[in-house]
Amino acid sequence: MDKLPRYIQVSSSLEFSRLVCALERAPRVSFLHEHDGKKVLSVQMDILKEKPIVYYTPLENNGHYICYGLKGGKEESAIVDTTSDSSKLYSPIVRIKSLPETLRPGNGTLDRYQPIELEDLSSLAKLTWGFEEIPFPLFLFPHNQNWLVGVFMNFNEEGTSYFCHVVLDDEPKKPFLKFSTNNGSEPTFVDSPSEHGYSYVKIIKLKDTHPLVDYGHLQN
Repeated sequence: MDKLPRYIQVSSSLEFSRLVCALERAPRVSFLHEHDGKKVLSVQMDILKEKPIVYYTPLENNGHYICYGLKGGKEESAIVDTTSDSSKLYSPIVRIKSLPETLRPGNGTLDRYQPIELEDLSSLAKLTWGFEEIPFPLFLFPHNQNWLVGVFMNFNEEGTSYFCHVVLDDEPKKPFLKFSTNNGSEPTFVDSPSEHGYSYVKIIKLKDTHPLVDYGHLQN
């Protein structure tokens, strides 16, 4: 049983850009390195029983920064060499020449996120309550004939990690969940976090079903 990182691919470079830039107080640093013989951009987002959980996307273009922004209510992302546009967010790309053994992928853990199904999106949004900093991202991926959207969290560092989620019949096509604690309206999926008076959580779509959820304990 190893404690080496597990690498999980997001569905596109735009999803990765949203993950490291959108709604962050300061964009996260992205790391450029080889994975399975290809250049990828990666960022660690969690630890599952001492095992780093890293999300990545294949590198499409060379450059020094991931540039992310909104134009006309739609997301844009690119890899650029300068941070000259102050209206955009930038994730610096740190190039790793060679990964040490401790950062190379491993699969030898039996630990899994235990699923907790919530009744509705409102309950999912309420999990952000009390976070002074920007809330965690929600992860979206298919499972059987449905889509699961939720957050990975633990309630103490030594205990079990959970996937608190909602089951959806159809894939949401918009990348942010908009909600309010003031007017009692139901959360909705939207294209951008631009309307004042609301809170937002970003959604990150994975390329495939998440490999570390204990699906045997999903509720029917």
